[in-house]
Amino acid sequence: MKGFLFIVAACLLWALDTLIRYPLLFSGPSAQRIVFTEHLLLVLFLLPFAWKARAVFWRAQVSHLFWFLIIGGLGSAYATLAFTKAFSLINPSLVILLQKLQPLVAISLAHFLLGERIKVSFLFWALLALFGAFLISSPDILPGLNDINSVSKEALFGYGLTLFAVVAWGASTVFGKKLSSAGYDESQIMFGRFFTGLLALLPLFGTIGVEFDFNFAINIRILAMVLISGLAGMWLYYMGLKRVSARVSALAEMFFPLCAVTINWIFLNKALEPIQIFGAVLLILSSTMIQLLKL
Repeated sequence: MKGFLFIVAACLLWALDTLIRYPLLFSGPSAQRIVFTEHLLLVLFLLPFAWKARAVFWRAQVSHLFWFLIIGGLGSAYATLAFTKAFSLINPSLVILLQKLQPLVAISLAHFLLGERIKVSFLFWALLALFGAFLISSPDILPGLNDINSVSKEALFGYGLTLFAVVAWGASTVFGKKLSSAGYDESQIMFGRFFTGLLALLPLFGTIGVEFDFNFAINIRILAMVLISGLAGMWLYYMGLKRVSARVSALAEMFFPLCAVTINWIFLNKALEPIQIFGAVLLILSSTMIQLLKL
């Protein structure tokens, strides 16, 4: 239960991050600039921990480096960029809807790559939790689905980017668990994640370029995101992942939309609708049953 709560706490910090990230995206700086700066700052913050653990990284197996590349290059860097870009190509409601497939991807990969047994009872409660998460996000999803136009090449590209992000994030959960099981602690996994993410971004940004400026208001908000969701959020996440299976971690991550709408209620005065409250009850009930039944 403790590990599950660590991940829910991480979801709360990621939800707080959205209060800064999305207004920032619409105020001028590109997604590329934000993601690149975040990875650069996170690597610098974690460098002292990496230096202390240099012997651990020096002894890393080739397979471990591949796992770091999955969680960093794909999950942390390119998935974030792909997901952000998809919002400008297709209906945002569809992006949010497709993102709800991520737990199913993570649970499936945990079964095939980690050998985690999935009981029918777990699937029942997990699908009920997924339905609850959908209901929580439904006020953002359903209105947009009424305005879907015919499929274009641009839209297909947007679907592809969204599904890429979903698979990459699902894989990040599984390979993060593999690294934790291999003996890496939270700070080591975080450094490996953000360092490989930064390396993966360099060729892309060397081609398209990244604009930098010294606008204090922008940089202080990026720093806040680094501290809230990058350092604190990811530390809590990997503390939790160390204690639970990858499939339970995927379930705990479903609390993100609940945390997000709760944050909006508190800070933006956007009250929860009855359908969202019902979805929250389903999500909490399903998660509690999985913990109590030790599924």
